[in-house]
Amino acid sequence: MVADDESTPLFAWIILGVGIIAVSSAGAVFQEMSEVPPILRSMWRLCGTSIILLPGFIYQYRNFNISNNSIKKFDLQIVLISSIFLAAHFATWVWSLDHTSLVHSLLFVTSNPLIVVIFMPILGTAVRRGHVMGALIGFTGAALTLIDIESGGEVTLIGDFAAFLGAVTVVGYMFAGRYLRSTRKFPIFVYAFPVTFLATIWLVPITIILEGSSFTNVLPNMAIFGWTDLAWLPFIVYLSIGPGLLGHTGINTAFRWISPIVVSTLLLFEPVAGALIGYFLTGEMILGFWTLIGGIMMIAGAFLVKIEEAAGEFVESDKAENTEQSVS
Repeated sequence: MVADDESTPLFAWIILGVGIIAVSSAGAVFQEMSEVPPILRSMWRLCGTSIILLPGFIYQYRNFNISNNSIKKFDLQIVLISSIFLAAHFATWVWSLDHTSLVHSLLFVTSNPLIVVIFMPILGTAVRRGHVMGALIGFTGAALTLIDIESGGEVTLIGDFAAFLGAVTVVGYMFAGRYLRSTRKFPIFVYAFPVTFLATIWLVPITIILEGSSFTNVLPNMAIFGWTDLAWLPFIVYLSIGPGLLGHTGINTAFRWISPIVVSTLLLFEPVAGALIGYFLTGEMILGFWTLIGGIMMIAGAFLVKIEEAAGEFVESDKAENTEQSVS
């Protein structure tokens, strides 16, 4: 049970704040590694995160007691599917960072609350007015941001589309994680390590085929294990410990004390935080008029979706409680 705001400990807010800042910084750091091909860059990040997650996986797996004391074949299939979605998410998103502005990439890759609305009828979930209004506002805002695309400019349609694909694929990753974490009660590291490790494996042949990287290349920025070179190791260490561990794990930990709707709402401002971090690192920010207007609409639309989602969960919880009381 999530504690109310008055009893939420200060350290919980600190954990959440650090987590959001860490996650928001990933885009700017990835852009600083532009000499490395994007898919190889993604593979390096996932590889480093796998190493960081391994000790936690070993510890939690030893004490893992699933509902029927066994991991089902279907669970393994979900892990496999989740890893494919995660690999596709990083590959498309990091590729987008090389082909559009940081602001556009972050806006589109964090538009997953809007995308969830599209999949709700397929999953048999009720779509309410707030979902529809939020999606309409958000996607209208996304369309407005595209007005800032100029021939030869930094903002491109293909880059924005790649970031949008990153949001679509992360929705699949989220649904898979929700099943394994909530329904099957997988501990965070027991779920995160195999998914991240497998995602790393999938990207190896892809970067070799599409980007020409290899295991034996003498150039670190074209080698599968080039991240161990001193020129790139600090970046991968930060991405693995910062956004990888403190970011995602910290945010998941904060759910213990802070309401999910509060956490989700604060995460909607990741594009803003990421853009500011990018500005502090590079001194540059590409922010057109229509990007500003459309970006605000995208965040507002996602906020409405989250509010409607929270309201729906409250109503269902209240119904369940009333039913339980009437039965007893």
